Amino acid sequence: MTILSRRAVVAGLAAGVFMPSIARAQATVVRWGESLAATHPQLLMADRISKEVKEKSGGRIDIQVFPNGQLGTGKEMMENVSAGVLQLTTEGAGALSVFLPALSVVEAPYLWRDAAHLAKVATSPLFLKMNDDLAAKRGMRVLSVTYYGKRHLTTGSKPVRSPADMAGLKIRVPPVDVFRAMIEAWGGQATPIAFPELYLALSQGAVDGQENPLPTIQSGKFNEVQKFLVLTEHVITPRMPIVNEAFWKGLPAADRDMIKSAIDTHSAWQDKELLGQEATLVGTLKTGGMTVVEPDVEQWRKPVLATVPKKFEERWGKGTFDALAAL
Repeated sequence: MTILSRRAVVAGLAAGVFMPSIARAQATVVRWGESLAATHPQLLMADRISKEVKEKSGGRIDIQVFPNGQLGTGKEMMENVSAGVLQLTTEGAGALSVFLPALSVVEAPYLWRDAAHLAKVATSPLFLKMNDDLAAKRGMRVLSVTYYGKRHLTTGSKPVRSPADMAGLKIRVPPVDVFRAMIEAWGGQATPIAFPELYLALSQGAVDGQENPLPTIQSGKFNEVQKFLVLTEHVITPRMPIVNEAFWKGLPAADRDMIKSAIDTHSAWQDKELLGQEATLVGTLKTGGMTVVEPDVEQWRKPVLATVPKKFEERWGKGTFDALAAL
């Protein structure tokens, strides 16, 4: 999408939000912007939520889902949710920490054991306090904590089996300083690139590799431009549906409950779908031509845990990493 057309869309969103209540009486349009491809389970989740809400509201609430970064970069969409121009988006805790720095701990490397461990964070006092702070300070609220998958490393021309092989490699990371610190702890060169630009960057050799969960590697077709899959399991990522707080509070309580119920139902479906895909995708990607490297994960874990939690302890709060790990 061009800058001009993107601005036109954003202008249209603003018009939709601030149009007179009489004109909106027949239907409340809720726009949900996404960075991921329409085939990713996260987008299928959003579509399922949209369908259920429309049916249960008798068409009064129309959630419109925009995939593939149509409404801007992840950061732009979060900014627009904060400003009330866009109602919903979904992002990782690390990216959302631009608006509330303490949140980056929820996406810290080698923190969570598995999806069930990650799920415990949603009801933990530490996270509930962060969510209230996000709403109070930045006008956004997290509605759910969903499972995005275990993140792994991929490289193009050079296989890596240990951090010692990372020297000189440019690895794309999301624009999150915790991810940069992780790559640097391995000896690599972290290169932030927006997700919609990643495939092109890999295909042109602007970066040597990237890291993402298996379903994202497949849906993004990164296996077409990356030869090696290294099963580092370095981050279990949560992705969070985020709503504009003023818009959310402006809905009748019954409508909030209906939307939240749909999000909870289809988040559980998405989590199960992603776990199912992860169980088979290593074989699928291998059959499709990727070389799969099964490293000693402890070699990757040690340098990260030796440096990253200490580096961000002041931001996260003393003992926060350990408290979440112990959930």
